[in-house]
Amino acid sequence: SNRNFEGRQGKGGRTHLMSPEMAAAAAIAGHIVDVRTWNVED
Repeated sequence: SNRNFEGRQGKGGRTHLMSPEMAAAAAIAGHIVDVRTWNVED
């Protein structure tokens, strides 16, 4: 999201800012995880 106004991502849409590491972990896990405590085996 490069614009800061409500509804930009669609009704009820949410934007989460995260590091590349956290984005990769979330892609693998299928949900947002804390990379400080996340294990790949989970």
